[in-house]
Amino acid sequence: MKVLVVSDSHGNIKALKRAAAVTGPDLILHLGDHDSDCDDLRRDMPDVMIRAVRGNCDPRSKELDADVFVMEGVRFFMVHGHNHGVKYSLDALITAGMYMEADVVLFGHTHRPYAEYYEDMLVLNPGSVGMNRKTYAVLEIGHGEVNYELCELGMWD
Repeated sequence: MKVLVVSDSHGNIKALKRAAAVTGPDLILHLGDHDSDCDDLRRDMPDVMIRAVRGNCDPRSKELDADVFVMEGVRFFMVHGHNHGVKYSLDALITAGMYMEADVVLFGHTHRPYAEYYEDMLVLNPGSVGMNRKTYAVLEIGHGEVNYELCELGMWD
């Protein structure tokens, strides 16, 4: 299964749609800050499942602050990150991920791509698909394993 992970689209629907078109995902995960941008994706890509969480710029969002789910034998914990103080430290986020028994912790908010393993738990931030470098992540999930790639939309994407 191919998963597109995006965050902080901040209304840049063109970049969000381009990342989806380039990736051809089975699932899209949006980590907040203009999660309403997913509404356009849902209209354009009705066959692709989309999950989202609320960011600090989403005061009227219907999405949850956090989502925990299992996909292809992999347990995910996804948040925007502002409630875990990720701009200052990842300690609270990592502790929450361990408490949730997550295999993969996804967060945004910092606008900077990041990926690191803590013990066997992948902690990943795709950066911002809507601002500056326009980055995102692609996960390949199969047989309980996850491979990831941090990507950047090129000038012509």
